Amino acid sequence: MNTYHINKGIGRTVEFKGLKAQYLFIFAGGLLGILVSVMILYIAGVNTYFCLTLGGLSGGILIWQTFSLNRKYGEHGLMKRRALKKHPKYIISRKCIYRYLKTNRQKSSL
Repeated sequence: MNTYHINKGIGRTVEFKGLKAQYLFIFAGGLLGILVSVMILYIAGVNTYFCLTLGGLSGGILIWQTFSLNRKYGEHGLMKRRALKKHPKYIISRKCIYRYLKTNRQKSSL
């Protein structure tokens, strides 16, 4: 008789080596971008050692920044921080004070 294993990870977030959710996609996209840029520089005729050094340094900085963001903000923290920027810092009301004190007789009669 065949035995089938049930996937227990349904509904959980994606995680790889400690990176969770959107940080994993930032990490993968950043590494892909660095690879493409180093390849373009190499094809353009830039010094090989310069291309390797630039790729290594930028890859290291990307890894360090991604893991520090993951540690600092957690799984949903980066999205919350981005949403916080869209909130107004203060609410401005340009109506005259008299309009706030005035009662609306048409609504009160209904």
